Amino acid sequence: MRGRSRSWAVGMLAGAALGALSLPAYAQSPISASEVRALADAIQPQVVEWRRHLHANPELGFAEHDTAEYVAEHLRGLGFEVRTGVAATGVIAILRGGAGDGPVVALRADMDALPVREATSLPFASTATGEYQGATVPVAHACGHDAHMAMLMGAAQILAGMKDQLAGTIVFVFQPAEEGAPPGEPMGGAARILAEGGLDDPRPQAIFGLHVTPGEAGTLRYRPRGFMAASDRVDITLTGVQTHGAWPWRGVDVIAASAGIINTINTLTARTVDPTTTPTVFTIATMNAGVRYNIIPDTAALSGTLRTFDVAQRDDLVERATAAVEHVAHAHGAEAEMTVFQNAALVFNDPDLSAWLAPVLEEVVGAEALDAATPPTTIAEDFSYYQQQIPGVFYHLGATPEGVDPDDSPPNHSPLFDVNEAVLPIGVTTHVMSAVRFLERDGN
Repeated sequence: MRGRSRSWAVGMLAGAALGALSLPAYAQSPISASEVRALADAIQPQVVEWRRHLHANPELGFAEHDTAEYVAEHLRGLGFEVRTGVAATGVIAILRGGAGDGPVVALRADMDALPVREATSLPFASTATGEYQGATVPVAHACGHDAHMAMLMGAAQILAGMKDQLAGTIVFVFQPAEEGAPPGEPMGGAARILAEGGLDDPRPQAIFGLHVTPGEAGTLRYRPRGFMAASDRVDITLTGVQTHGAWPWRGVDVIAASAGIINTINTLTARTVDPTTTPTVFTIATMNAGVRYNIIPDTAALSGTLRTFDVAQRDDLVERATAAVEHVAHAHGAEAEMTVFQNAALVFNDPDLSAWLAPVLEEVVGAEALDAATPPTTIAEDFSYYQQQIPGVFYHLGATPEGVDPDDSPPNHSPLFDVNEAVLPIGVTTHVMSAVRFLERDGN
């Protein structure tokens, strides 16, 4: 019960702060970003505590059982309608404003961690393990999802205290398995939430989300239209004939075929795609074959990732790569099978909503800390699936620790990745203001 007691205590703090600020009624005067930031600063110690607890207790995709309960307990304490078990381990909470009916807006955070051994030496560093692909592996929040959850929990806290001033509904989405579908699962967290109707009742008219990344602390970056790449997982299986390493001509060498395939894929992206119009990355990242230095094996398995920004160009490259892989394998006398599985679609920020959001974010960080036309990035996010059905905007929050050059900061997915906790109130405030301003925009 200790977690619930904390939730209620912080709820009372937020309510008291709101009362002290004497915020005017919604219809007469909008809630200001400065007032919200004051509330975010007031609950910062609790947001840090949540982040550190979640950081020390990470769980892999669709295994976020304790994480989900920790989040749900906080949301229940705020008096929200809370649904658990959404897409296996997801949590969705609903806040219905007390100032009348109005639009519906969603705010999203992701919950899963990665199979990474943390090397930050933080006092709350993860020592957790989990099951991944049949093996016990170290698990860590090496992508910042712990911070995402803590910031949205803080936003929920503040918005709960504003309930009577809100005309409309806010849906809080705590999503599992953003990092992709685990082996054996047909889809990841966002796609599964949509497939199960998790956002059908009530149906949001807009959805917003953020991600901490290396960058000057407190800066915000996004762009309209294509922002983050579509991500495909590529698996290639080669079959040859095993032979002695001293007699390669008496077998079919899948090692040599693998080398040829890697070179061919690198050539395809370097020589057939115009990098000035459609940024494209095609990386073979793993190669598994053989058990002994003097035996050429009969099978080899390669895997990698394809990142693209144009659907037609992506489909064409997949078709040409599939044919090329088969041809190279056949040239060596081997057989090849290539499969492509989409982990995330293109993060496409709705142009009109992107333009509308810029002054809202500027209220929070100022014009100098906002870049609403940043270049696209080849990292991926399954927030993209929400955007295929609901207008949405996804933005990045710079979170490089103090005294570290953002260009040298360990990136997301690094065992050394860390989040500057000073930026947490900014994320809390942008969540709150995105929701508040959207309800005001459509409600007046």
